[in-house]
Amino acid sequence: MNVHDSERLSGLLEDAGYSPVEVGKDADILVFNTCAVRENADNKLYGNLGQLYERKLENPDFQIAVGGCLAQKDRSTIIEKAPWVDVVFGTHNIGSLPALLDRARHNHEAQVEILESLDTFPSDLPTKRDSTYAAWVSISVGCNNTCTFCIVPSLRGKEKDRRPGEILAEIKALVSEGVIEITLLGQNVNTYGVEFGDKGAFAKLLRACGEIEGLERVRFTSPHPAAFTDDVIAAMAETHNVMPQLHMPLQSGSDRILKEMKRSYRSEKYLGILDRVRKAIPDAAISTDIIVGFPSETEEDFQETLRVVREGRFAFSYTFQYSKRPGTPAAELTDQLPKQVVQERYERLLEVVNDIAWQENKLQIGKRVEVLIGNSEGRKDDRTNRLTGRARDSRLVHIDWPEDITPPRPGDLVWAEVIDAKPYFLIADAGSNPDVKRTRAGDAFDALDASSCAVPVATTEKRKGVIDLSVVLKSND
Repeated sequence: MNVHDSERLSGLLEDAGYSPVEVGKDADILVFNTCAVRENADNKLYGNLGQLYERKLENPDFQIAVGGCLAQKDRSTIIEKAPWVDVVFGTHNIGSLPALLDRARHNHEAQVEILESLDTFPSDLPTKRDSTYAAWVSISVGCNNTCTFCIVPSLRGKEKDRRPGEILAEIKALVSEGVIEITLLGQNVNTYGVEFGDKGAFAKLLRACGEIEGLERVRFTSPHPAAFTDDVIAAMAETHNVMPQLHMPLQSGSDRILKEMKRSYRSEKYLGILDRVRKAIPDAAISTDIIVGFPSETEEDFQETLRVVREGRFAFSYTFQYSKRPGTPAAELTDQLPKQVVQERYERLLEVVNDIAWQENKLQIGKRVEVLIGNSEGRKDDRTNRLTGRARDSRLVHIDWPEDITPPRPGDLVWAEVIDAKPYFLIADAGSNPDVKRTRAGDAFDALDASSCAVPVATTEKRKGVIDLSVVLKSND
């Protein structure tokens, strides 16, 4: 969601006449799009702002803007801590950024605008995608859950759903531009439809994506186990372009901790979902999120998490040490764990999840996989002569490529045999006569400057200005 918003911010600024700065060059405007899920985001933001103070003194016309969840949370505190910041805007009004920059420049004072509810749905704004072949598509924003560790609902607000026709129209427009892979986005993507009273809306949306000609791959993130229903599993299994991949956040394997987190499911239900997914989609790769060190977590609770991890057999696991976030119920609990205890459990968890991921990857050896060649990651490595992309199940694949054959373009599809496996990626061999499917996404890449894979947007009257958009922390926020 955060990365998708960053693409919208880039599109808005280019639409307003600004140009992106080359890496390493000074910009006239620098935008921080922030996340508030982890405490590290706060530290990074204020540290970066402190480093910019001297630059602002040297050039008062240099503008700094701070947006996103951390801006929604801290609001005027940002200006108090860093009065040289020009603009602070929230998660609900990213479309206001160009006007706020103009107003700050004209009035010679900081502009702080934080809306409490959504102004314009992000997908209605201009965009500058980082990819010619893949795109994010928001189907909802906000969250109706009350997980005690999470600050997102108070910053993104209650769930708001787009109408299916709007979503499908956006996807069709993207496909017409050469996009062949889309990822449906929502804070709880599988509760889509709650706002207009259709509990089966998400499964219907997946099936509708299967009817869009030219759309090769459909993914979604992130669902919630409590609302994950069998109609969604059936839609995944029966829709040809929905990928055999599922990200299903666990957070904890302890039923007691799940109750304290207000996660509204238990480990037995969670594992039952995985069993039904694998029965319907045997080759599905399942990933998860896990939090270690939630307040009051005992060694017994932690062992329950390890048990569920071992039974879950995750292809990928995103592991986090609990981060105390002011404003969340969990932050007020008195039995916070010592840092050294959390760190030790985190390291033990990493050993287990990495070993399982490696074992699961080894099972891929000998299989023939379809790989979508990536943008910057897909360029041939001169040292190894390998290309990189994602398999249908989202595993990262490095492909040995013949030196005497022109490599495929980002967005093209390649079939290769897996010859080796590591915990985080696969190695495959394309063979002496590679099997390549040239796609419209590859054609779109050819039409652009090869040094920049960004999709151009229409611009209005040009200004002399360049921007640098920095994502402070990428996460599911």
